[in-house]
Amino acid sequence: MLADALKSEAYRLSKNRVAVFCSVLLTPLLFAFGGLFYHIMVKSKGDALAAKANLPAAVGNQPVNLAESFEFAASNGANGVLLVFMLLAAAAVYAGDYRWETWRLISARNGRPWLLLGKIGVMKVLAMIAMLAMLVAAFAFHLSEALVAGRPISFDLSDFDLGRFLLLWLLSYIRIVQYGLIALLAAVVSRSLLAALFVPWALGFAQSILGGPLLPLIGWEPSDWAAQLLLPGLAYDSLKAAVAPAGQPLPEGVVLKAIVSLILWSLVPVLAAIAWFQRQDLSKE
Repeated sequence: MLADALKSEAYRLSKNRVAVFCSVLLTPLLFAFGGLFYHIMVKSKGDALAAKANLPAAVGNQPVNLAESFEFAASNGANGVLLVFMLLAAAAVYAGDYRWETWRLISARNGRPWLLLGKIGVMKVLAMIAMLAMLVAAFAFHLSEALVAGRPISFDLSDFDLGRFLLLWLLSYIRIVQYGLIALLAAVVSRSLLAALFVPWALGFAQSILGGPLLPLIGWEPSDWAAQLLLPGLAYDSLKAAVAPAGQPLPEGVVLKAIVSLILWSLVPVLAAIAWFQRQDLSKE
């Protein structure tokens, strides 16, 4: 029954080309073309400064290592722009049957939990495709840097850590799916496509403010249980810092708190949505 739900949801979403394009391809395209514009601007400014300082042409002409694109894409896969645009597909998948009043037509053909799990499965596949598109965009970003600056291209895997890459990829994937599950709960509770679209965005914005300038004001440390449990974005960043340290080591116990936070923020919306959905009257939906 889950397979039937997955196939039907995937087929319906494939017909919503605007939502798929905006969720999967728009962010990578913006990143790739924005990177090209950025490199052109840097090149023009750099040439002007080099000419003014009488620097030789060979300065800054080291090869661009395309292999760095792997970790770059894995680390930045769950960026804020992609999370927001993925809500377009999430709202269409999770709240579309409420919007078009088609629940009563399909709920008699499959179990309610399977219907929701089928929707979640389709969004998981879409999240993976979006991350692969971001990987292609990362290669385009580094390639445009080499082409615009006239630098040679290399593909050196000597510093590539497969384990770190896979962990960063998994973390970004979990974060994208987890963010979309808030849309699932909002859709089921409100029966509204707009709520499924805006509630996760509003909640994410509020959490970013709370986890930024307001965190010291309320007396919380980033390593506290309360901060990690209430701020999944902070938990995600903590785990990223644990996998790829870039500064001081994390306080003891933060990794466990962050793992618990992401697990709860992933499971609770699913269980709550299924429980609520089981009790809903869909005769008019």
